[in-house]
Amino acid sequence: MVVMNTRDCPCGLPGTWAECCGRYHSGAAAAPTAEALMRSRYSAFVKGDTGYLLRTWHPRTRPGRLELDPGMRWTGLEILDTVDGTAFHATGVVEFRASYRGGALRERSRFERVAGAWVYVDGEFPEG
Repeated sequence: MVVMNTRDCPCGLPGTWAECCGRYHSGAAAAPTAEALMRSRYSAFVKGDTGYLLRTWHPRTRPGRLELDPGMRWTGLEILDTVDGTAFHATGVVEFRASYRGGALRERSRFERVAGAWVYVDGEFPEG
């Protein structure tokens, strides 16, 4: 598990990890939007929190287990586009670029509400 400076949240929003994504990871709050869930999932990848990643994955697409590469070093997150995904929607899409040492991953992720909570469904990897 990666040990982060708790003063900065890996998701890129201002504030500490505890004030930002940490409260979602601990279960103290639920992510209010699809974008907030996506940011918190990125932070979970940075921190190596597979439990949170599995808990926030849609039951119909969730893998049985998840193994993260302990050598992966995530270095930044950029939100490229959002469609819906607010308190007024049942679905949402967030397109992002997650940088890591040696490259970047671009994904267009789909999210749905299950029992009122946002969960990750799946994603596409656009060209370019």
